[in-house]
Amino acid sequence: MRVRQLTAAAIALLLAAGLGGCSDGPAPAHTAEPAPSSADPTATTGNVRPADRTDVENGGTLRWAVDGVPATLNVYQSGANADSALLAHALYPSLFRPDEHGRLVPDPDYLAGAESTPPGQQPQVVTYRFNPHAVWSDGTRLSADDLNAQRTALSGLDPAYRGAHPAGYDAIESITQGAGPYEVKVTFRRPYAEWRALFGPLYPAAETSTAEAFNRALTGGRHLSAGPYTLSRYDAKGGRVTLVSNQLWWGDLPKTDRIDFLATPPEQRLDALDQDLLDVAPLTVAVDRAVPAAPTASPSAGTGPAAPPAPPAAADAGAPEAAAQALRRAESLPGITVSRAAAASLTELTVNAARDPLSDSAVRRALARAVDRRRIAEAALGPLGLPGAPLGSHLLAGDQEGYRDNSAAVGPAEAGELLDEAGWKRPDGGTRVKDGKELALTLLVPAGSATAKRTADALTASLAESGIAVKTQATPAETFVKDHLAAGDYDLALFSWPAGPSPAGEQRAAYAKPRPDANGTPAPGTNFGRSGTDEIDQLFDRAAAELDPAARLDLLQEADVRIWQLGHSVPLYQRPELVGVRTGVAGVGAWGFGWPRFQDVGWSR
Repeated sequence: MRVRQLTAAAIALLLAAGLGGCSDGPAPAHTAEPAPSSADPTATTGNVRPADRTDVENGGTLRWAVDGVPATLNVYQSGANADSALLAHALYPSLFRPDEHGRLVPDPDYLAGAESTPPGQQPQVVTYRFNPHAVWSDGTRLSADDLNAQRTALSGLDPAYRGAHPAGYDAIESITQGAGPYEVKVTFRRPYAEWRALFGPLYPAAETSTAEAFNRALTGGRHLSAGPYTLSRYDAKGGRVTLVSNQLWWGDLPKTDRIDFLATPPEQRLDALDQDLLDVAPLTVAVDRAVPAAPTASPSAGTGPAAPPAPPAAADAGAPEAAAQALRRAESLPGITVSRAAAASLTELTVNAARDPLSDSAVRRALARAVDRRRIAEAALGPLGLPGAPLGSHLLAGDQEGYRDNSAAVGPAEAGELLDEAGWKRPDGGTRVKDGKELALTLLVPAGSATAKRTADALTASLAESGIAVKTQATPAETFVKDHLAAGDYDLALFSWPAGPSPAGEQRAAYAKPRPDANGTPAPGTNFGRSGTDEIDQLFDRAAAELDPAARLDLLQEADVRIWQLGHSVPLYQRPELVGVRTGVAGVGAWGFGWPRFQDVGWSR
């Protein structure tokens, strides 16, 4: 389940490089039914060496890098992060899990089956049949009480519950016991097509049945769990979370006795791998944000004071070479393999329609036509050893079921023609001018990111060919959202949105038409492009309620076409994901849409 919470704490997931590797769990959220696909075969989400359980040793310990000991394991609380989600997948049920194409399929460890009433039949009722062996760590079975409590906590109906309100929970009318002790029926007050994304992860009723319980930080070993592992140690001060195999686990027994999740800052992970202190380490940030080497003093400098640190602009300028050096080092570490893939996260160029001259939809469409997406994708991803596959959809990743490149919706006219018609002339072949003002824009990018720097350079060159001047503004993560995106203080912005199997529910807020607040001022919410239409909103709403999978996909494609025509933003590529894995470790790598099947992870024979 990917819960879209765009806060300062979550922005690291959304910037051009993000928190790659196995720590990329839910931050915003996740269909299991088949749909026509035209996925780009070069855009690979997920690169994990399959774990054949017969070839994996029983026992042993695995050491896994995380950014820090999470403040909570409840992924629906505001303090949750990607590490919260990673640990939750080992400890709590997710009734469905995404496959390599983002389709949600039942997890047989928890579900014997689940069906919804057919399209057109009202009300919609989903029948869940729990695996009769599935129990919490105190021996009580998973039940309707757990689903009911979570629905109450996440529906948004009671403001006392502080946290996220994932799409779909507010559509539930009732949850009741079914025909037998292992059957649960969920009745919806309105059709909800993406019901498979609900209850993943599922928490015990004891943690969600009251606002007081839900609002507490979910940490330490005294809480119930129901995964292949249980908590043995939760040491925030010491930077360690230890999981051990669950003695009540009913499924395939965990291959590894113990997993130590060790707080290791990205900049220390290559050293830790080299010193045999880690076995699994997400490396996207370690590579992307590698610090350029400080210039050495000349022999004539004597023993005087050290040179001052380089200014941010200089550091950003050296980021690509520093990243290349870090990647070469990672690839040369003895006993380490770098797993790489396109992450389930869509890097886009967002266009601020509330600022002139971008308030003119013709200029926004011209901008979209002027962007050479393949050139940019190759510049961003090629140095990381990934295919330079451009994105053509705002809503689906390149290898996701149903993906289609809708970029032709912008129209056949060239960028120059559109700009000429809009009054932006280019008499001398330089930057275009209208009413004495140049067509010059700022581009907001995350500071210190080599991927963002390569992207910005390619984008600037691409737009200059059409007479659009761009000046890059590198901004720290802590101010990126609050001071710029949310405040509307930018022209163009480069960051990533998580992609998931439930685009109708997850993506709507990013494209919803801004509505007037109490003062009559349009409130964009998380639509940082600040452009939208009633038609696009209605297409998302219809898709969310359409139970026929082919019809729902058609509605999503139509919404994407309208977003292209609006000139809201320009999809560029899927964010890169790099993970260092020690030789002999099976079942781990760059995960893309999914997450580890923890009971299969271990050491090969």
